[in-house]
Amino acid sequence: MLSVRVFPTLLIKGRGLYKGAKFKDHKYVGDPINAVRIFNDKEVDEIAVIDIEGSAKGQPIDVEFVRQFAAEAFMPLTVGGGVSTVEQARSLLQAGAEKVLINTAAVERPALITELADTFGSSSVVVGIDYAKTFFGKNVVAIQCGRKNTRLDVVEWAREAERLGAGEVLITSVERDGDRNGYDVPLLKTVTAALTIPVVAGGGLGAIEHMQEAVSGAGVSALTGGSFFVFHGPRRAVLISFPPRPMIDALTSRSG
Repeated sequence: MLSVRVFPTLLIKGRGLYKGAKFKDHKYVGDPINAVRIFNDKEVDEIAVIDIEGSAKGQPIDVEFVRQFAAEAFMPLTVGGGVSTVEQARSLLQAGAEKVLINTAAVERPALITELADTFGSSSVVVGIDYAKTFFGKNVVAIQCGRKNTRLDVVEWAREAERLGAGEVLITSVERDGDRNGYDVPLLKTVTAALTIPVVAGGGLGAIEHMQEAVSGAGVSALTGGSFFVFHGPRRAVLISFPPRPMIDALTSRSG
């Protein structure tokens, strides 16, 4: 049986941990370094840290802050937000990150994917693909933290990212972000059928059953979420949590 990776994605702004819904209305929820320490205790598989201001500010996630995360994290660390050059990625990897996630920059200059893969290996390159539905119901890629829709089809762009050298793709629904109503299983299934690299599901995780739906219904290799791991109850009280690994494995393990 293969164990599906499950991990939290922490959104940061400045030196704070933030969470929003539908990629907007982000509110401060605490100290991200403290959150990492708690996730250490809960033995999460890995962790992703994304600077939500990176693309807008035109600069990557702070290297020294990444160094602090890496010093505290007992698990593999993926970082992203505003990364647009090989040298920026090199600094982040040297600071202790295992993978670098690129999103807006990959759309604006697709050759960056190949440059990163050729320099550091595909296993270090994650292409984030955020998407939103148009008025006509088509799923199109969204960039700049979901603020700008492109004309790119999600599946076609995911296939191109793989061709250019991405080691995995993280697919996140803008509409489902923070709503905790489940992943977009039909779209994820289409993406996994089109690719040979791992597909990570993002956007909508609200119950452990949603993990099972995405694995059995779409065949994803990994799952991530935000609200599910930092909020508790209908009043969304801040509480860092993570399901016990045996519980996750019972629902998400698959034959391989």
